[in-house]
Amino acid sequence: MLGMSLIPWGLALILVLIYSAGVLILVLLGRRTDARALAGFIPDCIRLVRRLLGHPSTSTMQRVALFALLLYLLSPVDLVPDFIPVAGVADDAILIALVLARLLSTHGEAEIREAWPGPESSLKLVLRIAGR
Repeated sequence: MLGMSLIPWGLALILVLIYSAGVLILVLLGRRTDARALAGFIPDCIRLVRRLLGHPSTSTMQRVALFALLLYLLSPVDLVPDFIPVAGVADDAILIALVLARLLSTHGEAEIREAWPGPESSLKLVLRIAGR
């Protein structure tokens, strides 16, 4: 039993190290902005969702969608694990974009931009996927 539980943790550690190496390679190539955007994308999205949850113009149904999204982002179980470079973040980006597309009609792009804590390049990607 002990050996079975160590295998997923060992695999997770290896994949986290590969992801970290990808971020480090971007830093070493002088692409610090890209490295920061990749490393901070999910935490930035979580902060955005938390800010929008507390916004007075967010409807009850939008709060339910945001809360579900927040649970998904915080969950260790994803459709594609976050530590897989590009693909791991892409599924989160698509879900965030779908929820943001619904929120843009109420909040407007200016409020979303104001609530976004990360780099502009990450926000542009999410807004582009959301249809803006």
